[in-house]
Amino acid sequence: MSISFLDTIKEILAQSGFAALTFQQFIMICIACGLIYLAIKKGFEPLLLLPIAFGMLLVNLPLAGLMDGPLGNQPGGLLYYLYQGVKLGIYPSLIFLGIGTMTDFGPLIARPSSLFLGAAAQLGIAVAFVVAIALGFSPQEASSIGIIGGADGPTAIFLTTRLAPDLLPAIAVAAYSYMALIPLIQPPIMRLLTTKKERETKMEQLREVSKLEKIVFPIIVTIISILLLPSVAPLIGMLMLGNLFRESGVVERLSTTAQNALMNIVTIFLGTTVGATASAENFLRPETLKIIALGLMAFAFSTVGGVLLGKLMYRLSGGKINPLIGSAGVSAVPMAARVSQVEGKKANPNNYLLMHAMGPNVAGVIGSAVAAGVLLAMFG
Repeated sequence: MSISFLDTIKEILAQSGFAALTFQQFIMICIACGLIYLAIKKGFEPLLLLPIAFGMLLVNLPLAGLMDGPLGNQPGGLLYYLYQGVKLGIYPSLIFLGIGTMTDFGPLIARPSSLFLGAAAQLGIAVAFVVAIALGFSPQEASSIGIIGGADGPTAIFLTTRLAPDLLPAIAVAAYSYMALIPLIQPPIMRLLTTKKERETKMEQLREVSKLEKIVFPIIVTIISILLLPSVAPLIGMLMLGNLFRESGVVERLSTTAQNALMNIVTIFLGTTVGATASAENFLRPETLKIIALGLMAFAFSTVGGVLLGKLMYRLSGGKINPLIGSAGVSAVPMAARVSQVEGKKANPNNYLLMHAMGPNVAGVIGSAVAAGVLLAMFG
């Protein structure tokens, strides 16, 4: 009787995931647990890093089949079907809808020159693209790697699913990890490239922007951007639709739904399914380390581009523009703007740069989407 019982136990274990677990999957489970720790304990972009990490954990548990496609009469796994929203570009576009409802373009409208700072802060995209090509990546792969420098996770996912879906796990993890580390990455670069006198610069209060300007702005940006780059329609279109919900004042229910319930639901699906693409065979490759290094380079050079143009504007304006706001040209809203505020406050306790930095910050959202559209038009 005892032998029969032991045989049953052995048979159960032989058919379980424990028997099928590989060393590579074990490594990925450890990585997933590490990311969960960073999300919960350290607060590194928890809203996305936590579902990404858990999706990574789920896909590396053998025999679960959550990302398996349909086979014959057998349906596919749960995450396989949810992932179609990523693959088809639905989730990133809906995220942009929510971002639009939460974004105030007032500071950008009040100081249109902020657009140039948002454009300059896309320098990292170009630098990472060139270096990736030199390292042997294809133009499509290099484009997907370069877009990490835009500091915009949904845009990175949107472009990568179209140009280099095999690189999605590494690019998504790199993009969101570095976005969470912006308060550590940017300040040393900002201090290195600016003088104390420049950092102490106080800026004049922005003019008040009328409601009419705020309503017209998303309509004009939509028309010009999509006529110029039709491929950017899903991102810019949803971003500006959300902003029109916000500024029109007549669809508060839609605005509230887009920035709360819808945004939260899509974030869960997006994060979990993107993480679920990080299976051991897809993630544990030499290319992953290259992508992580190139992503850091992209972030650094994007900060450099914004600050250097900020210095130029400081000179041209006769010392009226603080170059620190240039670093906010990356589209990590509002984290990058807060970093500009903190660094300005350190140099001058009476400095209040947050609203001035929000102009380049929201310009960076548009800039990264346009950069993705250009890359998609060139290599898609």
